[in-house]
Amino acid sequence: MADTTNPQQQQFHGELSHAETQTTSNTYSKRGGWITFPFITAAVIGLTLASAGWLSNLIVYLIEEFNVKSVDAAQISNVVSGCTSLFPIAGAVLADSLFGCFSVITFSSIVSLLGIILLTLTATLQSLRPLPGETPSRLQLGVLYSSLTLTSIGVGGTRFTIATMGADQLDKPKDQGVFFNWFFFTFYFASVISFALVYIEDNVGWGWGFGLSAAINAVGLAVFWVGKRYYRSVKPKGSPFVSLARVVVATIRKWKLVVPLMVSYSQNQQSKEDSYYYGKTEVAELPSYSAPTPSFRFLNRAAIQTEGDTRPDGSIAKPWRLCTVDQVEDLKNLLRLFPLWSTGIFLNAPIGIQISLTVLQALTMDRHLGPHFQIPAGSFYVFALLSTSISISFIDRFLPTTWHKLTGRSPTPLQRIGLGHVLNIMAMAGSALVESRRLHVVRSHHLEDQTGPTVLPMSALWLALPLLIVGAGEALHFPGQVSLYYQEFPVPLRSTATAMIALIIGIGFYLSTAVIDLVRRITGWLPDNINRGRMDCVYWMLVVIGVANFGYYLTCARLYKYQNIDNSRSESHEDQE
Repeated sequence: MADTTNPQQQQFHGELSHAETQTTSNTYSKRGGWITFPFITAAVIGLTLASAGWLSNLIVYLIEEFNVKSVDAAQISNVVSGCTSLFPIAGAVLADSLFGCFSVITFSSIVSLLGIILLTLTATLQSLRPLPGETPSRLQLGVLYSSLTLTSIGVGGTRFTIATMGADQLDKPKDQGVFFNWFFFTFYFASVISFALVYIEDNVGWGWGFGLSAAINAVGLAVFWVGKRYYRSVKPKGSPFVSLARVVVATIRKWKLVVPLMVSYSQNQQSKEDSYYYGKTEVAELPSYSAPTPSFRFLNRAAIQTEGDTRPDGSIAKPWRLCTVDQVEDLKNLLRLFPLWSTGIFLNAPIGIQISLTVLQALTMDRHLGPHFQIPAGSFYVFALLSTSISISFIDRFLPTTWHKLTGRSPTPLQRIGLGHVLNIMAMAGSALVESRRLHVVRSHHLEDQTGPTVLPMSALWLALPLLIVGAGEALHFPGQVSLYYQEFPVPLRSTATAMIALIIGIGFYLSTAVIDLVRRITGWLPDNINRGRMDCVYWMLVVIGVANFGYYLTCARLYKYQNIDNSRSESHEDQE
């Protein structure tokens, strides 16, 4: 049908459309910024306190209240920790594709609250937990596992999605990097404070501790909602994974095509010989993205135009046969990052093993500080969290300046991650030495067969030394990985980018469970009575794994080339000048 609108009407509608766009832009610009930081930070503190309050002491709760054997309790705790780290991927996909960060965080916070309430009921109602020495019934286990499932889903939907939402409130990459540092500082600081809840659980009552966790969860959710009018909302544009799948399908369908050579542009003129599709743009205009990169060159077939792929107006006629160069490059970016991402799995698996084994060690050692105070066994990981909080503050303030003075450059995310690898290896070696000392005390006092409440004449504070080292390592590699993925991932996958660290942690926890199970099957290093085992050998095994993984990381880091981070840094430098 012909357009019968006269020129005056066209001009009027054009001005109206421009005005509406300008109004929307002004409304968008008024939202976001650092004014949202207090609300998001308070929500992080509340939700972290609530989740860490029950998760940190889960092993002890299972042993003392549900009569679960020590190593089995450690295994269950690792599985739950893995779930709380894997579920953020589902939350990130939903946030990026359908609902946005705000809705996912709100829903997950409510689910977490329901789960903690149910867990509180298992601690307060005698019918929901077994009597001392008895095996829990199916109903009791069903209620327990249901509560753990709900809380894990809730934690998974908030932990890293809220990090993405906070970064989305800021425009400059430098500000986003500062936010990530503060996010991790807040996260670890709240985790440290949460051990006050662990103390309440051990000394006042499990019901009181879990009940306070539920109340704090509710407060965190309320504060998050209060800041709603200040948040900048990034609307999801459908699943970004569909476009990635289209690249794969289009590549397969055009497998027999010959990939043309790379084409350059000059003076705003697109070469007629260029057969790649850049999107629906005017001929006189250059696309905002460059020609396809030579890496993973076979994927370039997905962007090659053939007869019938496009309509007369330049739009795509067959979405599963033709993709834009931009979509192809998005998939390439993910493939380039995958080797680096995979190195984080064996970086976090030893940490998961160390967390669970440290609790078992602490239960056999002297945990007294003075005559009247005893550190809860589930609280020892607080030393790692405290170390991480302090180290993040120190690193954010002094590392860039010191590194620049020594090398003339600012530290890159890959360099920070590499330093984290080194400290992680040192921490596992330290744990092995401490365990060797503990076993020496066991044998010298002939306590190999002791299973009662008597503890070793050795201070459990020795366990804090390797935990302090692993905490400093986390201050380097966790923010480094989040910053790397957030900047290097395609823009539509920003929530997924920050959740990738959660996926690493989750797989690491599951792998740690598998490693412990394998060690129990083929060695005698981890019996139920660890005084008769060789836990030091387990730690030395982790050292060997860490050294091999570090070599793999160095190879991947050397081959990787930044796509966006160098550019963002130069822009930040120009802004300062």
